[in-house]
Amino acid sequence: MPLMELYLDLLSPPCRAVFLFAKSLRIPFEFKHVELADGQQYSEEFAKLSIVKKVPVLKDGDFVLTESTAILKFLARKCLVADHWFPADLRQQALVNEYSSWQHLNLRSHCSKVFLFKTLFPAIMGSEVSKEKMDVALEDLRQSLDLMEEKFLQDKLFLISNRISLADVLAVVEVMQPLAVALDVLEGRPKLSAWRDRVKKELGEKLFEEAHERIRDSKGLQQKMQNNSTLEKLKPKYEKLFR
Repeated sequence: MPLMELYLDLLSPPCRAVFLFAKSLRIPFEFKHVELADGQQYSEEFAKLSIVKKVPVLKDGDFVLTESTAILKFLARKCLVADHWFPADLRQQALVNEYSSWQHLNLRSHCSKVFLFKTLFPAIMGSEVSKEKMDVALEDLRQSLDLMEEKFLQDKLFLISNRISLADVLAVVEVMQPLAVALDVLEGRPKLSAWRDRVKKELGEKLFEEAHERIRDSKGLQQKMQNNSTLEKLKPKYEKLFR
């Protein structure tokens, strides 16, 4: 039986979530690299696989699935992983679903905006983002981190319970993303910092570092974006994003 294929770029937090989960659980898959900085997701070839033109994408035979949360839940059920990752208990499962629904327009959105303002904005717009816009983005991120700690983590070891779940995997890759622009968003937040360390240990510290190696090269990443001719073609699309 052919291996499942995972189309990923570890620059992307959702891709890292899928990668970390599959690798830490020893789920066999073939890694198909899609270079986001080169715009490979917009190629005609990739569009044949997914009209969404985003990663991650899972291909299992003739079955194609997009969206990281859907992929993670599919893998958890297909590969019969330990129950704590995506619990069978209705209420515990609902809590995982609650977090994954919340984070898209909160933690993910705000971590990504800070990252994009520091990397893609200068490459596309030719100047740094205004202090006013950056301050708003950082305040939005602060509020999301407050909610993450006060609503989801509280006094537990992990976001849903005292066992790690898919929610923790989805969350940890997002708070790591601003490190690409030399910003540790958990600095001064001991409870969330300790949570991050626990997640890192559960997933495997060596694997965790491997997954995040690319975003730690902030200067190299910014230079690559600034010298990328593909981004110029996408300028109208991103100008709307940065208004």
